[in-house]
Amino acid sequence: MESGFDTDVALLEEITLINSGTHNHAGVKAVADVLVPEFEALGMTVEWIDQSANGRAGHLFATHEGAPGATKVLLIGHLDTVFEPDSPFTGFVRNGDTAVGPGVVDDKGGIVVILSALRAMKAAGTLEDANIVVALTGDEEDAGEPLEDARRDLVEAGNWADVALGFEGLSILDGKDAGVVARRSSGGWTLTTSAKSGHSSGIFSEYAGYGAIYEMARILDTFRRELPEENLTYNVGFMAGGTPAELGDDGLSATTSGKTNIIPSTAIARGDLRALTQEQNERTAERMREIVSNHLPGTEAEIEIEFRYPPMAPTPGNRALLDRLNAINADLGREAMEPYPPSRRGAADISFVATYTDGLAGMGPSGSGSHAEGESIDLRSITRQAQRTAILISRLSKEQSAK
Repeated sequence: MESGFDTDVALLEEITLINSGTHNHAGVKAVADVLVPEFEALGMTVEWIDQSANGRAGHLFATHEGAPGATKVLLIGHLDTVFEPDSPFTGFVRNGDTAVGPGVVDDKGGIVVILSALRAMKAAGTLEDANIVVALTGDEEDAGEPLEDARRDLVEAGNWADVALGFEGLSILDGKDAGVVARRSSGGWTLTTSAKSGHSSGIFSEYAGYGAIYEMARILDTFRRELPEENLTYNVGFMAGGTPAELGDDGLSATTSGKTNIIPSTAIARGDLRALTQEQNERTAERMREIVSNHLPGTEAEIEIEFRYPPMAPTPGNRALLDRLNAINADLGREAMEPYPPSRRGAADISFVATYTDGLAGMGPSGSGSHAEGESIDLRSITRQAQRTAILISRLSKEQSAK
């Protein structure tokens, strides 16, 4: 596998130099086109799943049919990056065993780990019996709509699989490689408050009430005081209040105007909601609705809550997979990987299949600065992660499928 290091780096450079921001559909497809022959050389059947109806480029799936009844393994990565064509962050710059470039870790390095592992399996003769689906989505950074359609093929693959492995970046805990058995959800909320406007001299009175901004402040501060619990966050991304305040068409901005002597009629805030389990999601959402409904005099409020990326809960099956990976680490003379705190990881595509199959995330390479200029990768970690992956899949493929 180490003999293929230069090949891995060359492929990483080639696909990194292709801009594949989520909304650059031609670029996402161009990365897929480079990868198609790589998978076909491994004897895999490749399919491009067009997603233009959902406002995105598409997904690349590659399938290998092995021994009937053997464990079914789903490998998940993504073709797109957060860096659109107008981003000033471009290129691929290597300095020894480090390289810098857009998406070099998230997730082009993860794709290279997948291919490196599969090549090693082919060379060792263990790929022949392996039942594998590689799912490379084209819109992980900004999923298409409707979300159900955009993730239908991935969910179907999750229903098929016994095990799912996610190839976003390797987590590091106290300077050591860590295992990811759980990831939190990613959802959003929009809060709107309203009130009767009037002269500010009447604020707090029975006839004028408290105004929309005080109602907004009451709700947000109650969230802060009453919602906290482990592995739960609920950030306020932006807000505006005045007479009037209006949410922008993009949903990511707001406009307002007003005067200091006018009671504000409207306030708007948007934020996110991240939880470790769906039960935590739903319980928190219900408590948020209760808080919103307890209005200050003369005000109204409503909240819309949207669950988008589901959580990947820390199940016994996921922990058992990490135990198996640590058995491989022991065989390779490496330290055991401790579970990485889920509060430090964002949402990912593996979460869409987490209710259907056991899984491990963070199987990609290590690096730093994901989603920011200067994103970098530890190139040697490609080999380290590919070795772990190849051995894990090879061992799983000797066992019987539970589905």
